[in-house]
Amino acid sequence: MGKLTTHVLDTGNGRPASGVRITLHRNLDGRYALIKDAVTNAEGRCDEPLLEGAAFAAGRYRLVFAAGEYFARTGVALPDPPFVDDVVLEFGVADATAHYHVPLLVSPWSWSTYRGS
Repeated sequence: MGKLTTHVLDTGNGRPASGVRITLHRNLDGRYALIKDAVTNAEGRCDEPLLEGAAFAAGRYRLVFAAGEYFARTGVALPDPPFVDDVVLEFGVADATAHYHVPLLVSPWSWSTYRGS
């Protein structure tokens, strides 16, 4: 059974990023529609997969991480506007029977991602 998971690591402070608001969107007929929202827990992960089973289908997806909001809440001095604010990751799912893990490594000045396991 396929699933989509994520986690957020605060690389600027060397810890999981807890309390990050995440929205998941799916491209339907050329437009992205909101299908889920979540908040990371103390480990920087969501309490359950963002999608799994029959709800997880091949297609194009968008994850939006409210990183600027997270850093402001944790007391990081940010410029106005912040250099890194909402991080938008668009990716494709070709095999809905597989596990797609899409982590975010983020600081106030940079971010990166990869397809994990």
